[in-house]
Amino acid sequence: MKKILSAGAIAVLAAFSLPALAEMDTDKLEGVKPVSADHPLPKIISGYQFRNAETQALQDDDFDNPGFIWVDQAEQLWSQVDGAANKSCAECHGDAADSMKGVRATYPKWNDAKGKPVTLEQQINACRTERMEAQEWTWESDEMLGMTAYVGAQSRGMPMNVKTDGEAAPWFERGKELYYTRFGQLDMACSNCHEDNYGKYIRADMLSQGHTNGFPVYRLKWQKLGSIHRRFKGCMGSIRADGFAVGSDELIALELYVAWRGQGLPVEAPSVRQ
Repeated sequence: MKKILSAGAIAVLAAFSLPALAEMDTDKLEGVKPVSADHPLPKIISGYQFRNAETQALQDDDFDNPGFIWVDQAEQLWSQVDGAANKSCAECHGDAADSMKGVRATYPKWNDAKGKPVTLEQQINACRTERMEAQEWTWESDEMLGMTAYVGAQSRGMPMNVKTDGEAAPWFERGKELYYTRFGQLDMACSNCHEDNYGKYIRADMLSQGHTNGFPVYRLKWQKLGSIHRRFKGCMGSIRADGFAVGSDELIALELYVAWRGQGLPVEAPSVRQ
């Protein structure tokens, strides 16, 4: 039996009003990708297409894109020696333009040593602690956001290509389950916004399909870069749910599933959103 929405959820969904992108001819938009028969969406569209022209222009120009403040800082960190091992990222990986090309597109990625998928943030910290013998960076620190943006920028234009089979399959299924599970006082799931109502306005914001190809993202609302997990937690807060901790197994699984939903979309990091 289909679960009835709570009064709070109905009030939120009532805000989905103004003309919807989903009702337009999306085949004429750039960035629209076809999907496989088993995909829950009829087509996948980058979040870039849901933003206004001014925000798109900010993302398109590396000089104006505010996320590149962090990218430039991370470029310096790339060659900076840190930790007891007296190593830098460059000593192992060389020129990031070569060694990091395509890397962002594959995360979250299965890690045999840890027996689980790891995010790009976790892989960076593994390099710091295991190779450099340096301290971890916190998830939303300027250093971590900058480095994920810098690594991501080397893959711009390359298609998202996460692996969800083999040992990663149970994590993918767990992420899918979470995506469709209702949480919080508003009794809503990710799918209620990003699958059922994308292209519609909720208050002043147009809902996208919620893809991860642009992360880390500079949000005008935040006035800084933010990670995928910060955005997940923000969504959970909006539906008045406690949510899960940044870096938790639940959010890793959810990130893997959501990344798969955008399979084939070009990496845009660092993107700009409202």
